[in-house]
Formats: sequence, C-alpha cells, structure tokens
Amino acid sequence: MRSRLCRLPTLAVTVAGLTLGLGGLPSQLAHAADDAPATNTIQLSVPLDDLPAVAPLATAPDADAVAFQPVTELERELDERHRSVASQTIAGVDRHTRAVGRGDTLMDLLTNAAVPRNEASDAIAALRDVYDPNKLKVGQQVTVLFEPRRGGTRKFVGLEFQPSATRSVSIARKPDSGFASSQAEKAVTRQVVAAQGIIRSSLFEAGATAGVPTGVMMALIRDYSYEVDFQRDLQAGDRFEILYEKLVTADGATVGDGDVLYAALVLSGEEMPIYRHKSRDGRIDYYNRDGESIRRALLRTPIDGARITSGFGMRQHPILGYSKMHQGVDFGAPKGTPIYAAGRGVIEEVGPHGAYGNYIRIRHNTEMSTAYAHMSRFATSSKRGARVDQGDVIGYVGSTGRSTGAHLHYEVLKGGRQVNPRSVDLPTGEKLDGRELQDFLLTVRALDKSFEETRGALQLARNPAGPQNGNDDKSCAKTTTC
Repeated sequence: MRSRLCRLPTLAVTVAGLTLGLGGLPSQLAHAADDAPATNTIQLSVPLDDLPAVAPLATAPDADAVAFQPVTELERELDERHRSVASQTIAGVDRHTRAVGRGDTLMDLLTNAAVPRNEASDAIAALRDVYDPNKLKVGQQVTVLFEPRRGGTRKFVGLEFQPSATRSVSIARKPDSGFASSQAEKAVTRQVVAAQGIIRSSLFEAGATAGVPTGVMMALIRDYSYEVDFQRDLQAGDRFEILYEKLVTADGATVGDGDVLYAALVLSGEEMPIYRHKSRDGRIDYYNRDGESIRRALLRTPIDGARITSGFGMRQHPILGYSKMHQGVDFGAPKGTPIYAAGRGVIEEVGPHGAYGNYIRIRHNTEMSTAYAHMSRFATSSKRGARVDQGDVIGYVGSTGRSTGAHLHYEVLKGGRQVNPRSVDLPTGEKLDGRELQDFLLTVRALDKSFEETRGALQLARNPAGPQNGNDDKSCAKTTTC
C-alpha cells in the first residue's frame, strides 16, 4: 500500500506560507527553524483561507469577528455618541489594574479600588449589556480608570478587561450621566499546520514530541477510535502524519486549535488515511480514501489515552480470588478522565449498581447496548431517558464499587448479553457516491497535494544545491513510495 510517511526528516523545521498547489494556493516558502522541536518531525504552517474551495472548513467561533481595537485607547472602543467623553478622559487617565480574587465580585473589586458604590453599581449595570460580570474568573485582570482632579481627588471614568485572548470589554462614563459599554473582537484567521513523527511508545506521546497540541491529539485519537485498538494495534516504529487548523490573531498570537483536516497512521506497514470533508448538505465527517465514513455504530475505545488492563474472558478475579468470567474490557486511566458515549442512543440506567459502582447503560437500538462502570461521577447531562450522541462525555473515570483502582469497565451487550467488544461486527457509516464522491475526491487530491508539495519544498530548503558530489538523493523525498 502506498505510504508517504517513510520519508521522515532528521531535522525538524517549521515552514510558513508553504506551497499547497491547486488554484489560489500560496507558493512562497519561508523558514522558521528556531522554534521547532528537536525531533524527527515536520511542522509547517500556511493560511487556511488559501485552501481550495473543494475542501470546505468549519468556521471557527471567532473567525468572523470584527477587527480588534486596542483596549488602551478608550475613544476607539466607544461609538460616535461617546467619543467626546473619551477624548476628555484619555489624556490624563490613571490606570489601576487589579486581579479578581477567590470569592470576589466585580462590586468588591471596584469598591476596594475606591469607586463609590453607586457609581460601581451603574457601571456594572452597563457592563451587563455586553458581558455577564458573574463570569469573571479568579485571576482575571481588570483595569479601573480614574481622571485626576484638583486637590488630589479622582473621578471614576470606567474600566476595561479582556475576558479572552480575542475579546476586550470596556466601560466609560457618558457626558451627561451614567456609563456606556463597548466590546471589540480580534480578527482570527485559520492556518494549517502539518506534523509527522515516529511512534515509540504511544500515539499521544509521539504527537506531543512533534509539537501537536493536546486537544488536537485527543481529537485524532477519537477519530481513530472506530478502527484502532490503541493498546494492541500500535507498535514501536509505526508512524503518523497530520494536518490540522491553528487559530491565529493578526498580531501572531495562537488563540486556539481547529479541526483535524487530514491524518494517516501506518500500523505494521498498513496505511490508514482519513480526510475531513463537508458534504453538499453541510454535514462534516471523516472518510477513508475510498469515500467510506470512518464512523461505526460504536467506538472501539470510549476513552482517551487509556491502556487495556483486563480483557474479555476468564480471569483470576483480583478481589474475589477465584476464576470468574470478565464480561467486559477494563481501561486503566487516571481518576477524572472523561468517558465518552460509544454510540448514539438513550440512557436507560444511571446510578449506583452494586459491584459496578457508579454505572451507566445506553441503549443504541433494539439489539445493542453499552455499559460503563466504576465512574467517579456522572456528567451533569447524564439523566435517565436523556439522548446522547456518539462522543458525548457521560461521566468520569473512578474506582467506585468492587474495584482495585481507577479504571473504566466497558461492556457491549447484544440482545441483553455481554459480548466481546473486540469481536462485535459493527456496521460502518455511509459511503459517498455520485457527485458527492467526486467532490470528496477533489478534497483528497487537494490535501494530498498540500502534503506532497510541502515535503518537496522542505527538501529544497534543506538541500538547495541538490545532491552533492554526484551522490544520489537518499532521502526518499522525491518519490511517492519507498
């Protein structure tokens, strides 16, 4: 099977503005190796907005925000009605920054800064038009603004703070009376980043070594949970590559991560690529190269980064001391690790359940159910009769009931009887056809081409003069297989 992962470089670099190919894609190469991790990985960055239209992307929450306006200049934060008061106060304003303490309210913070209580109350009332003051978190920095007056007195004229990396909020005194609120958003652009590496002990660790953010690796693991048993299927020397979104502000600050656009695992020589594709009706899913959805009725592994500590079958019970049928699979994980619903369904039982401890059972259809035991606690939405979607968090790992340590006991029930989760034949999701398949194949070509051309540009940057002294290029970077 074709593999593009065998050409792993020995020097990690970061390339911004890589050539992606296809109409409208960037072609200028820039080098930025200083911040790259010293591993056998590549990290590459290019504005995602330049991807071809055949690979539609989900809009990030802040992607359509208006341009950011500096919070340090109040006249730029106010509308036309309030510009006059801003110009009167900005020139000689005194700024006092305070942190929200544990148990503090905004009223506490303002009165402790010597703001009269009635004025603090008016300012907070104005703030509610754009922000809920109850959402202020411990440690949040709030800047209180005063206008110096003769005789050493001060007049409270407003406040400002940033509730997030992309949003600023301010309050300013109006010319007549009271206060007006305003807010501004930093414009966020989406860039794509590519990384690849060799798996030594776990996929999660390999991703961390390659500099892939934790949230992105968690999403990747969930995406592959339909097909891959991360305890048994991965071997040292297996490889991965990934293309994912990064959310960046105009000043270059990374404020979040978007979706995985493409990924591939090579496990024991078999390549398993997945591609993110948006269908004509707006649905977004991941498909293999043939256009078959990777989703199955149930996840093989309903928990991130866990190891199998006990499989399905007869075993020496660790507490009872005698041989007993183990009718599920145990996943060892730290207490508090999120547990996901293995499939869409209805919660038919939730609560204490004898030796199972805190227990949830989900009915997926007339034949299949799944059960989850020993939880430390349930998700707030986990109620009897509640509907859940595949991947929803339903609870958290614990050690309640008959348990020797924190783990998830996971069961698959078919016709009311426990069956081996690894042996269940699970139906796959949809298969694209017709015009939808043709659209998907364009997406595949676009994402594959971006990776191939990126790799070629990287090789050119590392070897601008080509092979030296007549030696052949041994890097395998100019072929599609090796």
